[in-house]
Amino acid sequence: MPTIDHAPSARDKRVQLLHFLLPAHDWVPNHPRFPVLLYRQALAPSTPDLGTAFETRLNANGWPAQWRDGIFDYHHYHSTAHEALAVFQGRAELILGGPGGDVLAVETGDLLVLPAGTGHCLKSASEDFQVVGAYPQGQDWDICRSAPTAAQRAAIHAVPRPAQDPLDGSEGPLSVLWRP
Repeated sequence: MPTIDHAPSARDKRVQLLHFLLPAHDWVPNHPRFPVLLYRQALAPSTPDLGTAFETRLNANGWPAQWRDGIFDYHHYHSTAHEALAVFQGRAELILGGPGGDVLAVETGDLLVLPAGTGHCLKSASEDFQVVGAYPQGQDWDICRSAPTAAQRAAIHAVPRPAQDPLDGSEGPLSVLWRP
């Protein structure tokens, strides 16, 4: 996985950004152009009421927070929306890319951005693991658990690139790394 040391904003210089493109794998399409983004310590784990702090940041940047919960323990992807998962409590290992895919550890303060089509599944988690789920304004998510149809593949390609990075708005790395 490529790593970029990047301070997404002047507010917080300790954020590390990882990004990687996942090829189609097994029955999971993954996204053909947009890489997965992982902001390590997007917000400080010690931030009071971290869940609300993430919701406020996501909402301000055009990624309305829609739920708080864990992550499904079965492989799935979304064909109609990109997804941001903000870890506000606990830690977990996720499988990205589909069955047999890459295992990625996330913990309190991390923000994971999954482009449409990206397979993900909870492998293991601490008992207190919780995330905020958010999607770009105007995008409605679905849950896909099998190989994509031609219509789903077309939908994945048609999901528009978000106007802003979920962490840092128009100045964030998504605008550079998710080029049309």
